[in-house]
Amino acid sequence: MVHMIGHSVGAWTHAPHGYCLAAVSMAYYRRAMKPGLAKFVRFAKNVWDVCTDGMTDEQVAEAGLAALKCWMQEIGLPLTISEIGATADMIPGITKGTICYPAGYLDLKPEDITEILKESM
Repeated sequence: MVHMIGHSVGAWTHAPHGYCLAAVSMAYYRRAMKPGLAKFVRFAKNVWDVCTDGMTDEQVAEAGLAALKCWMQEIGLPLTISEIGATADMIPGITKGTICYPAGYLDLKPEDITEILKESM
């Protein structure tokens, strides 16, 4: 679903797809973390080598997302949709343009898309 959101953001901003994914990913991943906790923990350990000593699975997963965010900043990816030209008044259109279907860890509805976009501003 992060790709579907990214496609709609790109349609409104004309930004490259990778930029759109980066700009919405953190808000999406924070929502997907709880139902996909085991994979987020594995991601943190195997990709970012997060030291898990004394940490809960939630803390490990959060550390993995923090490492991802730092890396995206380091390589110059946009972390908000406003950085790629989206404005708050575009959110209803971006939401409407996002195809929603059950995929991944979340069964997103339009109102969820709107919240993700607002968090991504």
